[in-house]
Amino acid sequence: MKTVSLFIFLLVTIFSLPAQRVHIGIAGGFANYNGDLLDRLYPKKITNGFIGLTVHYELQDQILLRGSYNFARVNGSDTYSKKPNLQERNLQFESAVSEFAITGEYYLFNLYERRLSPYAFIGLGFFHFDPYSYDTVGRKVFLQPLSTEGQGIYPDKKPYSLWQPVVPFGGGIKFALTENLRIGFELGLRKLFTDYLDDVSTSYPDQNDLLAARGQTAVDFSYRADEYPGGDPNFPAKDTQRGGAEQKDMYYFTGLTISFRPSFGGGGGGRIKGFGKKSKFGCPTVPL
Repeated sequence: MKTVSLFIFLLVTIFSLPAQRVHIGIAGGFANYNGDLLDRLYPKKITNGFIGLTVHYELQDQILLRGSYNFARVNGSDTYSKKPNLQERNLQFESAVSEFAITGEYYLFNLYERRLSPYAFIGLGFFHFDPYSYDTVGRKVFLQPLSTEGQGIYPDKKPYSLWQPVVPFGGGIKFALTENLRIGFELGLRKLFTDYLDDVSTSYPDQNDLLAARGQTAVDFSYRADEYPGGDPNFPAKDTQRGGAEQKDMYYFTGLTISFRPSFGGGGGGRIKGFGKKSKFGCPTVPL
């Protein structure tokens, strides 16, 4: 419901802006995760996709404000680790990610004067995630309610929220096909403030405490080395390291963007660009 409400608000905002300063676009490409269950960039076997909607508003020709909604799926698994001890840990996760963000973009060159320009961006937003995994018979189980590391059971381990702030940043290169149509390639990283995107961060809880508080399913998903061939069947002692909280998780997008500058209501934006001069496209520009 929050996602739908925010999307409707975004649409209303679009139609209230001066038309000739607005660019509407879509984005798509690859989505990846990096964290306790995957420490390599662009792994071949665990790359997913993302799709996004964007709205740009021109503050100036080279400075744009972007509102965006992105949906992606990310996952990680100890199966693909090159370290035997992590393979034996045998933890996995998947999660859908819904992200809303406002970012500022700066273009090195004016795309009304040149066809090509690199750009950089940084912003602020929030995202929703909900990590899950599968049991030995393929049953999907969401992990956050299980308190797999004792979150909410011990005073020093607070439950993590499924809504978190995010700082998107990165850059790309954009090509102006026409004055109104642009296509680009972008790499966008996400600075997160949680280490629980993958439900792995600190240490194991006491098995009996977890069993009493959350039940046998929580115990089964907290420790999974007993499912690994030759793995230790004994649940670790309390505070045995399970993950590494020093470095936060992250996700990142790599892909293409396409944006179009429409003319709502017959071009009532009242904007004039380079009136009386020749544009880069070789034609005299006229009042819009």
